[in-house]
Amino acid sequence: MNQQVRTETSELPLSGTTVIELASVLAGPSIGMFLAELGATVIKVENSTTAGDVTRSWRLPSESQQGDISAYFSCVNWGKSSLAVNLRTQEGQQIIHALASKADIVIASYKPGDAEKLHVDYPTLSAINPGLIYTHITGYGLENKRAGYDALIQAESGFTSMNGTPDGVPTKMPVALMDLLAAHQAKEGILLALLAKEKGRPGRYIGVSLLQAAAASLANQAANWLVGGQIPKRMGSDHPNIVPYGTIFSTKDDRQIVLAIGSDKQFRELCIIIEDPELADNAKYATNPVRVRERAALCAILQKKIRNWNQDDLLQALHAKAVPAGAVNDMAQVCELPEVSAMLLDGTATNGQRLRAIRSVAFDVAGAQPRDDIAAPPHYGEHTRAVLRDMLQYTDEAIQTLHERTCIYAPGEGTSTGSR
Repeated sequence: MNQQVRTETSELPLSGTTVIELASVLAGPSIGMFLAELGATVIKVENSTTAGDVTRSWRLPSESQQGDISAYFSCVNWGKSSLAVNLRTQEGQQIIHALASKADIVIASYKPGDAEKLHVDYPTLSAINPGLIYTHITGYGLENKRAGYDALIQAESGFTSMNGTPDGVPTKMPVALMDLLAAHQAKEGILLALLAKEKGRPGRYIGVSLLQAAAASLANQAANWLVGGQIPKRMGSDHPNIVPYGTIFSTKDDRQIVLAIGSDKQFRELCIIIEDPELADNAKYATNPVRVRERAALCAILQKKIRNWNQDDLLQALHAKAVPAGAVNDMAQVCELPEVSAMLLDGTATNGQRLRAIRSVAFDVAGAQPRDDIAAPPHYGEHTRAVLRDMLQYTDEAIQTLHERTCIYAPGEGTSTGSR
């Protein structure tokens, strides 16, 4: 098989941009996929001493246990080339230095001090290429050498203490949201740095910590403490400042809806629809401040009324009057929504494995749509030979020698790249 580096499409906004992804798991790779969707050439550098990104093996019991592309790995690794290198060797470091000389962006997720040990830190690479934009994601910043794990950051940033039911235990969210929040901060930094380069300014270092990204997202919950002196408590799906907002109600057909009533006018419309208009005139419930105080009593009344409706009928009635409400969907139902189904990626790996995921670019800017022909996630080391040969002009003999000396992992062309 003639492996080729996955390159950009010329009309895309980041065409001609080369990215080196020295990152694994979720935060860094999600940035790489975002850039790949917008046309960048993304070289995912994987550790050849550990068989690549650890998430390749993070499989559900329901997944096939064959091959090296798990559902988890698939969620953030579309459109990339996989280069497997041993960065503990001088030869491996030389490969990254050569790529850095040609690159525009580096994405790294090393613990503080580790990039320096491997000679892929910002001072080293920027000395080779002063125009380089180097994005470094850490758990706690450069002064704290602890590794960052999403579950720990959720707990330490206050999210876990607020999440769960009042009579339950603190609960981690089911998505590694701290990783994704940090990735969004990093994307914003990268795009600002690219804008600065367009104005003739040099490259720069962008440091993002999971903890600070999490803190920046605490929004009203932090303000409730800083201004109101109230430490947020677990409230299930309820909102501390608005009622009924986020509350889950069960319908006659044993399905669930969520209400997001943000104004007294919307509350009145809700009461009319559920055939209890007097509720909106009751002094105990007429305005949001009193509804917040009378939360339990009001939600009990609403639940009784909503139990008279089937989910579809009630949602149709609420939507007709612009009352904010929605169904509580499972993942199968989410992927069937027309807005979401338009974002689904569907591809086939080189070993024939069918892969699906949701694209990471969710904005709509005229002339800046993400590519619709993005390649499926790569197998481990699938493009090592192509990257070294096509981008760095290594000979086949030199590549084979590096492979045999374990400086790289370069499966032979024509062999299965889905195995190790």
